[in-house]
Amino acid sequence: MIQTERHTRQPNASRILRPLPEVPPMLESGDRMTRAEFERRYWLRPDLKKAELVEGVVYLSSPTRNLHGAATLCVGTWLGTYVSKHPNVTASDGGTVRLSDDTEVQPDVFLRLKPEAGGQSHIDADEFVSGAPELVVEVAYSSLSRDLKLKKPVYLAAGVREYIVWDLEGGEIQWFVLDGGSYVVREMDDEGIIDSTVFPGLRLDVVAMLEGDLELVLKVLTSAMTATRGGPNAAP
Repeated sequence: MIQTERHTRQPNASRILRPLPEVPPMLESGDRMTRAEFERRYWLRPDLKKAELVEGVVYLSSPTRNLHGAATLCVGTWLGTYVSKHPNVTASDGGTVRLSDDTEVQPDVFLRLKPEAGGQSHIDADEFVSGAPELVVEVAYSSLSRDLKLKKPVYLAAGVREYIVWDLEGGEIQWFVLDGGSYVVREMDDEGIIDSTVFPGLRLDVVAMLEGDLELVLKVLTSAMTATRGGPNAAP
């Protein structure tokens, strides 16, 4: 009988010592954490498009529907047109806002005065807004309860001076103004118009906006800006 030497296969040491891939930290609606921990986890999750921390509680948003995106574009165009004629005013679409130690949100659109013009917010060293913008707009499709019951008191406490909620399902735009420590509803006039109490010349034809008539929305805005430009109450 011919005997052969049996060789035992040795394990590959490099395979044994190779570290396992790092698993991204979990971030789910309902989680409770500090803003620092929220930011750490959020930055490690590029798969998440929108996450907010409201009074220490995490809220993740569902994918954006076309109706929501179209409405947000209209609001952004309206406010962007205003910004184009007011150099000390700036707007952002979906920008991150640090309101407090336990609250960090991403409003659909917001408008703020620059600090040199008396604004109450500033840009941090890492390019995020810190403090309350003067005006915030939330477009609500499935988030109406969150925008009115959760975010509204948070925006009030932070000092957001005007808060607008566009309820897409209800076909309604609600405009709240900070007055004496609480929000009061700013009503439309007989022509369906609302004027900002903070930004002179910022006028919204609510009916036209609800009907998707962006051309009329901008026409009304442009007329109001022309009438207020250079006046004693003009925005810086």
